[in-house]
Amino acid sequence: MPISPPTRCGDPQCRALATKGARCDEHQPVPWAGRDDKAKRYGVSSGEWRKLKRRVTARDHGCCYRCGADSADVMADDSEAEPFVLDHVTPIFEGGSPRDLDNLGLLCPTCDEVKSKAEAARANRARHARRRASS
Repeated sequence: MPISPPTRCGDPQCRALATKGARCDEHQPVPWAGRDDKAKRYGVSSGEWRKLKRRVTARDHGCCYRCGADSADVMADDSEAEPFVLDHVTPIFEGGSPRDLDNLGLLCPTCDEVKSKAEAARANRARHARRRASS
């Protein structure tokens, strides 16, 4: 099978040959660069997040707050160790509290995917509206 000739690094200032993808070793993108963690995003450490999840799981008896699915039902389907995620009922960008137990609930994977997509769409619409208003 023919192999394509080596190309130059995609960085405009670099003349080295690309080793992986379109960049040389020195200019490879850093995975997850610019992506913050929960502690920076919500001001909640991972240990505190786990503690909150245990408290909400006990309070909600391990059920999804949107569809009512039990963790035993979801585990039978997906066979994950911890199928439910701890979720902010009112997203923080919409004024929800990061630590308030009344704003936290468990979501099954299906509801989490649907809710996350809807929140992302609302956040994008709000961001575009702000850009248009400032222009």
